[in-house]
Amino acid sequence: MTTTTRNISDETLAPRGRDKIEWAERAMPVLAAVRERFARERPLAGVRVAACLHVTAETAALVRTLQVGGADLRLCASNPLSTQDDVAASLAVHDGVGVFARAGEDRPTYFAHLAAALAHRPQLVMDDGADLATLVHTSHAALGDAIVGGTEETTSGVTRLRAMAHDGALRYPVIAVNDAVTKHMFDNRYGTGQSTIDGILRATNRLLAGACFVVCGYGWCGRGLAARAAGMGARVIVTEVDPLRALEATMDGYQVLPIARAAAVGDFFCTVAGNRGVIGGREFALMKDGAVVANAGHFDVELDLAALATLAPQRRRIRPALDEFVRPDGRRYLLAEGRLVNLAAAEGHPAAVMDLSFADQALAAEFVLASGRELAPDVHTLPRALDEEVARLKLQALGVEIDVLSREQRDYLGGWRAGT
Repeated sequence: MTTTTRNISDETLAPRGRDKIEWAERAMPVLAAVRERFARERPLAGVRVAACLHVTAETAALVRTLQVGGADLRLCASNPLSTQDDVAASLAVHDGVGVFARAGEDRPTYFAHLAAALAHRPQLVMDDGADLATLVHTSHAALGDAIVGGTEETTSGVTRLRAMAHDGALRYPVIAVNDAVTKHMFDNRYGTGQSTIDGILRATNRLLAGACFVVCGYGWCGRGLAARAAGMGARVIVTEVDPLRALEATMDGYQVLPIARAAAVGDFFCTVAGNRGVIGGREFALMKDGAVVANAGHFDVELDLAALATLAPQRRRIRPALDEFVRPDGRRYLLAEGRLVNLAAAEGHPAAVMDLSFADQALAAEFVLASGRELAPDVHTLPRALDEEVARLKLQALGVEIDVLSREQRDYLGGWRAGT
């Protein structure tokens, strides 16, 4: 099925993919600044990298930056439905990247592509969901000793990796890129908020104004989604298990309900909780006729799809990324097969916000390779100085100036004698 160098859908799509990549790169000035330095310093020279990421135009900008820095990289998709085939073709044809990704690939192909990326014998593992890391710690354990370190882009992936570390199983240090302030506070909130609404509207062309929109989970992604849904005129209900987040959602002006109560009144539902079974058979059964259900969490386990199929075995495809499930009491609509709706039904986050996240990824790769042998096999945060540098570069690109502490102010903050 695969060649030794790549497995993509259609090489003839490469010119269109190159246009998309160049368009995205115009909105990514921070990553461009990192790339300029990488070209001079070559901090990744000769390093074999296996990257499991959503194969989008924005990801291509990161891949090209890593290449300029000297990386020898193989790329596979981190979701079977998120690959942009034209982008994959451009990376393979124009940039010589070993790409193993096809839109709509089945489960065996998905895992074959993961294995193909790991066949590169990587020294750095770059993950979006920790699928590569999981294989390195299970079926490909022999690779572990050669790996200097890794990076992880998502909340779900960081959760898995922290579980590995807690069990004493993690074999190399990983930088939790997701935990960088310039990642989660902007990518998760503004990126997920906008791109999830984009995916839902592309799939359904339904009106949000006046509708009841249920957001399951009020982390950074949930905050962003709730704000964007409210901005479109929807009445927003939040469901949560964390009392602090539930209180915050209440103070932000949203109604907070248990999912069992919200299920009966919602018109749109979107899970962003990072856990399994957030919406199950009981909730699907309670939903009104015409309810639209989507997931914006990394894994489709947030929805109990087996329960939905049992409740409503009659299914048909209505529009791209929109399936209808028929029950005696009405219809339920599932978007993007329960996978990441913002990537499977739309194009993912705007380039301007991925500029921050992928600058973090590039700097995290540089940092972990330089420090990996000195770092414990654990989940580490990106150094604050690098986080602030990304923010500084973004402000500079936006033409925003900020104040600088005076010497007296720095002394005051560092002392304790001044008092009142």
